[in-house]
Amino acid sequence: MRVHIADHPLITHKITVLRDKNTPSPVFRQLVEELVTLLAYEATRDVRVDSVTVETPVTSAQGVRLSRPRPIVIPILRAGLGMLEGIVKLLPTAEVGFLGIKRDEETLQPYTYANRLPDDLTGRQVFIIDPMLATGGTLIDSIDYVFERGATEVTCICLLGAPEGLAAVEAHVDGKDVRIVLGALDEKLNEHGYIVPGLGDAGDRLYGIAQ
Repeated sequence: MRVHIADHPLITHKITVLRDKNTPSPVFRQLVEELVTLLAYEATRDVRVDSVTVETPVTSAQGVRLSRPRPIVIPILRAGLGMLEGIVKLLPTAEVGFLGIKRDEETLQPYTYANRLPDDLTGRQVFIIDPMLATGGTLIDSIDYVFERGATEVTCICLLGAPEGLAAVEAHVDGKDVRIVLGALDEKLNEHGYIVPGLGDAGDRLYGIAQ
């Protein structure tokens, strides 16, 4: 498993504002979108392209275009929806699927309540987006879903991660082509499974209401 932790002052600045409990939902949503666009530059570094020749007003030029089949972006409901616009700005032709995975607050184990993915993901580059990599359970389930449908490589974009969750994902996907792109790696999980220092419940802060 490959891990990239962003190291850029703009990303750190935006995450700092996200952490602030006084940041209102509209500002929070806008910052999440901006952060995902920045992180997506790194996450799409290995996106597949084909060589093409185009005609400029002066002469012909060699370039590239995105390969087919198109990449697929999978936001994890509900908080992942707040990240979607930030990545489709860079990949407007990407297909979008959805997974609804919720964590049981007592057991901290994830369970799936919605699945809107193609049955066959063979040959597809998959990008999973979820704001928080906490215990790792939700991301592990999501990765398993797409590999079961034929995917052979997965890139996961998260705003924040905890060392415990990152280690859990790495142990689970041993030998598989998985890449994790994080805005920041935080200190730890608390006894409730929340990232510390973190930014609270991303879904609640994005939409201003509890689920």
